Parts: sequence; structure tokens; C-alpha cells
Amino acid sequence: MFDHVVFGVRDYSASKAFFVKALEPLGVTVVSEGPLGIELCRPDSEASLCIRLQPEPHPAHLHLAFAAGSRQQVDAFYRAALQAGAKDNGAPGLRPNYHANYYAAFVIGPDGHNIEAVCQEPEA
Repeated sequence: MFDHVVFGVRDYSASKAFFVKALEPLGVTVVSEGPLGIELCRPDSEASLCIRLQPEPHPAHLHLAFAAGSRQQVDAFYRAALQAGAKDNGAPGLRPNYHANYYAAFVIGPDGHNIEAVCQEPEA
């Protein structure tokens, strides 16, 4: 997991709605919001994601990988992300090219960022 990631987006409202809904299955919630943007975090973690409005120049695309506690959470993230407007970039499944237990799903978010949820534990 990361400590924090901060990035700019063109459409703050769309990105906020997307990340709040897509990350809910992973236990991520809004911990603060103010004039600088929104901060999302799990209650049991110090790691956070901060989203800021940055209309120009266009923000660079990022790859954000979120740790999931189970393969079921990866599946739930993928469904929620698609319902929130993401584009498919890799359905949930094993990625043995990384290692035998790397179970992940990938989506493209509202600003073109590659968003991943991954569980690296063996199936329960």
C-alpha cells in the first residue's frame, strides 16, 4: 500500500463520485474535503489518496494500485468501478506473469488513470 498519492483531475466532481463509489468495496471512505480537494483513506490505515482540481495543463495519467484484502474485494471493486463509469482495462483474474497469487482487476478512471485493485494472497 502507498502512504499517499496526490494527483490533479480536470473534472473534480466526476472524479470524486467515481473514486468514492469504486473504492467503497475496499473499505475506503472520505476522511476530509476542503478547498484543496478530497482525501480518501481506510479507517485502519495511514495511506491516503488526495484528489485536486487541476484543469490546465492536463494532468498526467497515473497507475494507482490499491491493496485488496481478498479476491472477492477485487471483484467488487471492478463491478463498482464499472458502475461508476470506468472503462474496462483488465477483468478480475490471476496475473501469473507477476506471480502465482497476483489477482487483480484494472479499470480506466474518468481522467484516463489506470486504476488497479490487487490481492496478492492465495485464494482462501
